[in-house]
Amino acid sequence: MSFNMNLWKVSHSELKELPKKRLDSEERLENWIANDSSITGLDLLLIGRQVVTFYGGRIDLLGIDSEGNIVILELKKDKTPRDVVAQALDYASWVKDLTYKQIEEIAMKYLKCSLRDAFIKKFEVDIPEEINKNHSIVIVASELDSSSERIVHYLSTEYNININCVFFDFFKEGDQELLGRSWLMDPEEVAERTAINSVPWSGIYFVNIGDGNHRSWEDCKDYSFLSAGQGNKYSRPMRKLKVGDKVLAYLKGKGYVGYGEITSPAVMVKDFKLPNGTFLSDNSLKQPNIMKNKNDPELADWAVGVKWLKTFNREHALTKPGIFANPNVVCKLRHQPTIDFLALHYPIKKD
Repeated sequence: MSFNMNLWKVSHSELKELPKKRLDSEERLENWIANDSSITGLDLLLIGRQVVTFYGGRIDLLGIDSEGNIVILELKKDKTPRDVVAQALDYASWVKDLTYKQIEEIAMKYLKCSLRDAFIKKFEVDIPEEINKNHSIVIVASELDSSSERIVHYLSTEYNININCVFFDFFKEGDQELLGRSWLMDPEEVAERTAINSVPWSGIYFVNIGDGNHRSWEDCKDYSFLSAGQGNKYSRPMRKLKVGDKVLAYLKGKGYVGYGEITSPAVMVKDFKLPNGTFLSDNSLKQPNIMKNKNDPELADWAVGVKWLKTFNREHALTKPGIFANPNVVCKLRHQPTIDFLALHYPIKKD
């Protein structure tokens, strides 16, 4: 059955279903994504629009993620069920062989600046030395037939191809226009299935400390915790960490400062207790702003307990050229050169 979204307006104690309208032009949708790719729910730097392939096709939108992987965003527009998936796969067959230089040329033409400069500005980390090791396909549609959905689901689940569909439903009430978004499959699950067949996971999570206005590494180290928040998209990854998970703490601009094991699941920071039974808020913190929005589940920091197995002060953070760094709050560490380097300094068990 094809995906269907409905939207209701809450008016006092009553619900009013909003009428769904056909988007008058999917070019509007392409423009919206081109102006702000975050509406897809993906953290991307768009590097091309209407990119002409060597085979004469035109990729609607081309992006790169924080790990240097290329993302094809192809709008359904008026394509037939057979064509929309086949065309996306054809584009992927071209993208997979693009070199760094070719991607840089595409980006330069669209961004009017170097790919590296744009990447650093977007993600606040240097671009990986090797990019396009992996790629993914996202079919963007205001509506999609059930046949295309079945094909995409089959390719993803049976063959571990990183392909997915994001839907944008259009609603209108009077002069007010509303846009709703949903995915055919969870993007994180699709990415994880694909990664299984590429680079093995080390079994350790990379955690970006986010040292700054709302938390400090010294507090994390001294009071045995890690946290993230001031927005649901930041706290949600922290909440996925489980007791027993191994973590490597990364301090942006410095390097790796801690290796430890999660000892307690995430709770709102106002409820986080130290091993001695006191609340974190009862202690003298270097960055008390961690308690900002403490009563709001959507905005509060969420903290996990950590047993630190080894830590370093920020002045002695471990780093070297080419070490793995990522703006994501939490991600699975798969970069073997980084693991090999850190295993010289941390009690990491290498299989």
